[in-house]
Amino acid sequence: MQTTKTEVMNCSHYINGQYVKPENAKTFENVNPATEEILGYVAEGGKEEVDQAVSVARKALKSEWGNMPLRERSAIVRKIGDLILERKDELAELESLDTGKPLWLSTGVDIDRAAYNFHFFADYMTTLGTESYQQDDKAIHYAIRRPTGVVGLINPWNLPLFLMTWKLAPALAAGNTVVMKPSEVTPMTATVLAQICTDAGVPDGVVNMVHGFGETGAALSTHEDVDAIAFTGETVTGTAIMKAAAPTLKKLSFELGGKNPNVIFADADMDDVIDTTLRSSFINQGEVCLCGSRIYVERSAYDEFLERFAAKARELKVGDPFDKDTKVGALVSKEHYEKVLSYLDIAKEEGGTFLTGGKAAEGFDKGYFVEPTIITGLGSESRCVREEIFGPVVTVVPFDTEEEVLEQVNDTHYGLSASLWTSDIKRATRVSAQIEAGIVWINTWFLRDLRTPFGGMKRSGIGREGGAHSFDFYSELTNITVKL
Repeated sequence: MQTTKTEVMNCSHYINGQYVKPENAKTFENVNPATEEILGYVAEGGKEEVDQAVSVARKALKSEWGNMPLRERSAIVRKIGDLILERKDELAELESLDTGKPLWLSTGVDIDRAAYNFHFFADYMTTLGTESYQQDDKAIHYAIRRPTGVVGLINPWNLPLFLMTWKLAPALAAGNTVVMKPSEVTPMTATVLAQICTDAGVPDGVVNMVHGFGETGAALSTHEDVDAIAFTGETVTGTAIMKAAAPTLKKLSFELGGKNPNVIFADADMDDVIDTTLRSSFINQGEVCLCGSRIYVERSAYDEFLERFAAKARELKVGDPFDKDTKVGALVSKEHYEKVLSYLDIAKEEGGTFLTGGKAAEGFDKGYFVEPTIITGLGSESRCVREEIFGPVVTVVPFDTEEEVLEQVNDTHYGLSASLWTSDIKRATRVSAQIEAGIVWINTWFLRDLRTPFGGMKRSGIGREGGAHSFDFYSELTNITVKL
């Protein structure tokens, strides 16, 4: 399924090792957010397709995949990563066409990390042990690990391939079968990924995919033969999935929204702060759940930070995702574009000042482009400070004391990540331990070791992913006791 920037790609469901048409023959348009041209047509699935996919996944679970020798399954998982890299240019192009992100970002980050997810878990799965205990001379207790079962993977549009593989790789490593439901806005790389899994040697029925809208996700969440749902996306959607899954007591893993603070003390390395904050604010058009959208700067460094930060932001080129000089591409859809612009109107109403941006990018007849926007002058109760905008928009607020900034940082329903900048290691450890977030970076951002726990607290998620934490979700433990 090769394509170029000018070709159309139609996306079908993938069930039992092959592409299939929707039962009702319904399709919907897939639109390029940078040009508003139709990229192709996507099959719209519903309960029938979900039932079919779950049925074959259940059969595959009981056949060779779940009982396959560990080393053999590990080799297949690794091969998926290899094939992703072999098709790197194609996948990167599809990702940028679908999302509007710069091609250099798709090529240099998204595809490489997607492949590494499989390479990492292919190795990690062969080293993972379980606990055992000897109870004096009475008994030996030991645990064995088995797959959770059929897992539904519901994924967002901002990092479509990367985030899908972050769930698919450990799910397969643990011996599960899956039904993927990619975002209806960005269906193309998931469609290719399904075939890649088969090409790598994954047996038919182990990896399935059904395209569609919320009704498709609901059919997956309520299905009695689906044992678990792993979801990344908006908090509101996570709430709906939890309600839908409750009657069947499915296992749930949620990585939800964030309104992440970036705390900058005056003694920080300001050169490093500016460069990294530029990334954490505007990379991927700000459409990253970990972006630092609430920036707090110690008052004595506030003016210097704003001057330098705004100057750098003005240099960012907004434009064609396939132009190598573009730093900020298009927002993913018209709906999301209008949402982000509505928050800029809210900021004006709330008395905010735009140091940069504050409007749609000029010079575009088509496409969903927004200028990198820095807002000052907003209070802690402002909607733009409190609500997730998920675009190239940040607020900057001064602070005077640790106590003051910690109160503002933690005054949120979210708790995904935070960044903390200071050259005082005692302060760094003291403050970071008091931030209510699942991930805290000190003098860096987005630095990950896949063995570490990843996830949020409060309304930013349920559970943790990464290393052994992923296997806690994608497998079940049985304790066996042997009387001596």
